[in-house]
Amino acid sequence: MSELLVRDVTVGDRPGRAVHVVDGRIAWLGATTDAPTAARVLDGGGALLTPAFVDAHVHATATGLALTGLDLHGADSLRSALTGVTAQTSAAPTGTVLGTGWDETAWPEGRGLTRHDLDAVVGERPAYLARVDVHSATVSTALLDRVPGITELPGYSPDGRLRLDAHHAARQAAYGSVPADQRRSAQRATLAAAAALGIGSVHEMAGPEVSSAEDLAGLLALAAEAPGPRVVGYWGELSERGGLDVVRELRLAGAGGDLFCDGAFGSHTAALSSPYADRPETTGALRFDTAALVEHVRACTVAGLQAGFHCIGDAAVDQVLTAVGAVVAELGRDAVRACRHRLEHVEMVGDEAIDQLRRWGMVASVQPAFDAAWGGPAGMYAERLGVERAAGCNPLADLVDAGVSVAIGSDAPVTPLDPWGGVHAAVDHTTPGSGMRPFDAFDAATHGGWVAARAEHPEGPLAVGAPADLALWATELTLSAVLAARARPTCRQLVVAGEPC
Repeated sequence: MSELLVRDVTVGDRPGRAVHVVDGRIAWLGATTDAPTAARVLDGGGALLTPAFVDAHVHATATGLALTGLDLHGADSLRSALTGVTAQTSAAPTGTVLGTGWDETAWPEGRGLTRHDLDAVVGERPAYLARVDVHSATVSTALLDRVPGITELPGYSPDGRLRLDAHHAARQAAYGSVPADQRRSAQRATLAAAAALGIGSVHEMAGPEVSSAEDLAGLLALAAEAPGPRVVGYWGELSERGGLDVVRELRLAGAGGDLFCDGAFGSHTAALSSPYADRPETTGALRFDTAALVEHVRACTVAGLQAGFHCIGDAAVDQVLTAVGAVVAELGRDAVRACRHRLEHVEMVGDEAIDQLRRWGMVASVQPAFDAAWGGPAGMYAERLGVERAAGCNPLADLVDAGVSVAIGSDAPVTPLDPWGGVHAAVDHTTPGSGMRPFDAFDAATHGGWVAARAEHPEGPLAVGAPADLALWATELTLSAVLAARARPTCRQLVVAGEPC
């Protein structure tokens, strides 16, 4: 029997508490003065103890490659981005040049990277630089030459700025060139970063267009090797293309995640019901026929599996909900509710759609950091959609108040792993009235992830019988005080399944 006693901690707003863990689960909670004995003792010294965070949307390999390689989130001009690329090519003189995070919307040059910019720096090396939303990228000529037929795919541009199918093909070629040892190092870096931030679980949103089944299997194996954050795996591929086979083979949590029904606002690829304000000739693009989505939801529901969909624009959200509604009519609401199907991002969602999410027992997997980065009357949302439509994006308070299950994630590397930042962004929404209450936000960033994966304890994350995934924070503040002060305390110790990490 494995035991651990965590003593003299503040739990919520109550000091002097203790938690007794047996075989990976909470066996007792109460006052430290009444605590049972245990062979292993972790003395909190009055520090704050909370449930560990759950990041409900992560791409571990891409995040690790950004952590260990070329991260362009801080580039404030075309020139500074190219300076970063130059430094990376010097530091790693062979292989594909990979980078992510550039955002041209405020660059003084008034434009983004082109392949001619890259070619001048990387020469004949293949290079792939994802825009911050990861739904478009600029690539070098050498990478284009590695993808037969790419010039005929939707989204191809001769200047090397790729969207839609052309982008997906280039991304597969770029990340497919990463050797196994580099992928493993990147995954290890992501898990280590998560542990240091008090993240006890990450939901890995894998799929054929963002990674590979081999990459996902390797990540799951790595996470099982030693104490550390759990990895909850999802595979985003339609049932008609064999997606459920991968889910069964790898024993994943669901057949969804980044199953791309549309793209992103920044790349003008999120599917809208009316045109973009800054590009009125387009409404973005839906990627699948509704019939294919109906078949996917049906197959998952019949099998008792969780389906999930990436959908950002209102047209994409409505298409997915039309598909779910067809399966509700065919198989019944209870069968659909039992599967707890997920919508990822769901940034543009109206009252009727929110009501459908509630009635059909679906999960909204959201990223409040998107609003912090791109919301507000002068932000990217407003530039793409106009101020009025932008103000309605990410209506977090409406989702919570309607009774929709909400889970918070980062979509790293789109925005960094930053759980406290995500909680505070959910509260301090750029649109007045759209933010979550502090404890609702914290719950969505911890317990919400367990609910999203259909693995929650019925009495909550700090109850007898719940998995002992805990975070001890280097602060003497109560949870209420941390939330009120928008503090970001340092994680002193992460415990996952009763094991200190």
